[in-house]
Amino acid sequence: MELHELTDAVIRGDFPTAETLTQTALDTGTEPTAIVDGALVVAMGVVGERFGRGEIYVPEMLLSARAMEHALAILEPLLASSDVPARGSVVLGTVKGDIHAIGKNIVGIMLKGSGFAVHDLGVDVPAERFVQAVEEHRPDVVGMSALLTTTMSGMGAVIDALDGAGVRDRVKVMVGGAPVTEEFARSIGADAYGRDAGAAAARARELTAAVT
Repeated sequence: MELHELTDAVIRGDFPTAETLTQTALDTGTEPTAIVDGALVVAMGVVGERFGRGEIYVPEMLLSARAMEHALAILEPLLASSDVPARGSVVLGTVKGDIHAIGKNIVGIMLKGSGFAVHDLGVDVPAERFVQAVEEHRPDVVGMSALLTTTMSGMGAVIDALDGAGVRDRVKVMVGGAPVTEEFARSIGADAYGRDAGAAAARARELTAAVT
């Protein structure tokens, strides 16, 4: 099979076909990393660009993300058992007081599809938990999400906590979510802003390229 067929299936959100083609690629000798880089990263890059241009919307992105998840479910055990290092690692969470998960989850899928190890802390995550995760996992990037204007300040609190714990200089910090802007990201001292899931994955790739 050609990897572009898998790329197309993920873009369409056709998860049964994505599963079948992923297994077929493995059965015919394609390395898991080649499937990730040659099909899944490409697919989610296209999805992210289309979403950013307003050509598709959240429902279509969710379908593509689900197809990606099904493909990754087959690949992740093989990737985990291989000696191939991840592109980098990301600690991800929705800040304290905010229980919105969908956007964060899509970002997590996009990051995994881009070759990152993702440590998802969930929702309503206090600043001290982010600090603990940085000390425990030593990630390259901390990604924070907020979907409410009332919880955006929690992002600054996390950065302050990382600084207070002496670990801020170990990581790059990326923020995103519906009410978050580039200007807000700069005002709290974040290193990057992801306007949507596709942009967040792209920015994470840029940040890790800068630190490795």
